[in-house]
Amino acid sequence: MEKNSKRFIKILVIVALLFVVVQTEILSQNEASLVKTGDVMPEFKLESAKGIIHSADLKGKVVLINFFATWCPPCKKELPYIEKRIWAKHKENPDFKLLIVGRNHTQKEMDKFKGDKFGLPFYPDKDRGMYSKFALSTIPRNYIVGKSGKIIYSSLGFSLKDFEEMIIVLEKELAN
Repeated sequence: MEKNSKRFIKILVIVALLFVVVQTEILSQNEASLVKTGDVMPEFKLESAKGIIHSADLKGKVVLINFFATWCPPCKKELPYIEKRIWAKHKENPDFKLLIVGRNHTQKEMDKFKGDKFGLPFYPDKDRGMYSKFALSTIPRNYIVGKSGKIIYSSLGFSLKDFEEMIIVLEKELAN
């Protein structure tokens, strides 16, 4: 009986430690976010083969910003959903802008990754100039900026539940 009690206590200690580790990771990811819902979109400049985009150019538009990396498995899983469920539907909408931002990537790397697989608008952020205004770490990240210029949605990582929620927020803002 005493042996079972000791085993039970060990299991409880392990579960408690795992809980602390998970909570610490969640808190550190939240602390890694520099902007949150309700904040004004930070000012930035993105340069790509198609030209330069300044944050000021996006005033009055609904903007979906996706930060990703070519080596990131959840990022690669998310991009086809963005292309099929969002880009295909809204790319002709003059009130919508999509920015797929390659954190720590060059234009050459973006072009190679994009290849014939994607029609999405990719933008390199070689030195994290844009990313560093939104977060310190962790990708993928999505932000929806409303017509007001404020962030109305943000997500971290990729899950279908969060993706569906993002689409609802995006559709609602585009309908306004």
